[in-house]
Amino acid sequence: MIPLDPISALEGLEKAVSLVKKAQKVANDIGGLSVMVGRLFDAESNATKSMLAAKKAGGKSNFEIAMRIENALMNGRNLQRELQLLYMQTGNIDVYNKMMARKAEMDRDDAIEARKLKEAEKRKKEAEQEQMAWLIGGLAVVVLLTFMAFAITELRDLCAYGRCGR
Repeated sequence: MIPLDPISALEGLEKAVSLVKKAQKVANDIGGLSVMVGRLFDAESNATKSMLAAKKAGGKSNFEIAMRIENALMNGRNLQRELQLLYMQTGNIDVYNKMMARKAEMDRDDAIEARKLKEAEKRKKEAEQEQMAWLIGGLAVVVLLTFMAFAITELRDLCAYGRCGR
């Protein structure tokens, strides 16, 4: 999976944080927040992936975006603490803990998938390098055989029209 571009991820995270805060103010019960909390976690995950991609890309503008995303992630973490307190106050901390366990499980699965993709890319690159080595080796053999054929032909012509070691 290719992460969103950093600007879109930042906007998504900021929007998700804003929506959860608004929903938190108007929700009649804790269940009314579940959809918004899910969106927050998805936006947070996308933003984290985009931030890492932006940091790896380098450049001043990417660094600025990465830092803005980092600040938005901090706001998301603060909001999560508020939500945890809200779940505690309503006696639903077990639901919150299950959500966090599910989130951790999904993050772990994403990390495993990312590692597998990275390993597959590495294997593909190694296979391409091996093919290139075989191609270069084959071309070298063809050039060597062509040169030897040319040399043998020239030696025969030299021996046919002149003295050849006799």
